[in-house]
Amino acid sequence: MTINVGETVFFGAARFCRIGAAIVLVGIAGCSSTNTGGPVPMAETAGPKDTGTFPNLNIPPKVAAKQFTNEERDAKLAQLKADENRQGAKKGGGPPVSNQAALTDLAKKHGPQTLKQIEGKCDPALDPTCK
Repeated sequence: MTINVGETVFFGAARFCRIGAAIVLVGIAGCSSTNTGGPVPMAETAGPKDTGTFPNLNIPPKVAAKQFTNEERDAKLAQLKADENRQGAKKGGGPPVSNQAALTDLAKKHGPQTLKQIEGKCDPALDPTCK
């Protein structure tokens, strides 16, 4: 019974009346406006004007500070390069490895040993507190 009521309400001949009424209401709402001032007056003189508001995109901004000269730019770039080189020298500054074979062996064994500890299969050689 509910299905028949739904078909009658939504798919019957009455839907045309509802659609027509909705179109009429939208048309009436669209035609009523509150603009009674008429057309907007045009500017009397062409060109940018300072309105005192921010930002006025018609007037180019004034420079806030003195620009660098080429000599100042080169001096600052040289200082930055010197700082970069000083930092680069610190980056690789570790003691040289004396026994590469021992480190390679440690890398091969480290993963399986860690997994044994994690999984609870403790090895007394790795963990003296393990029993």
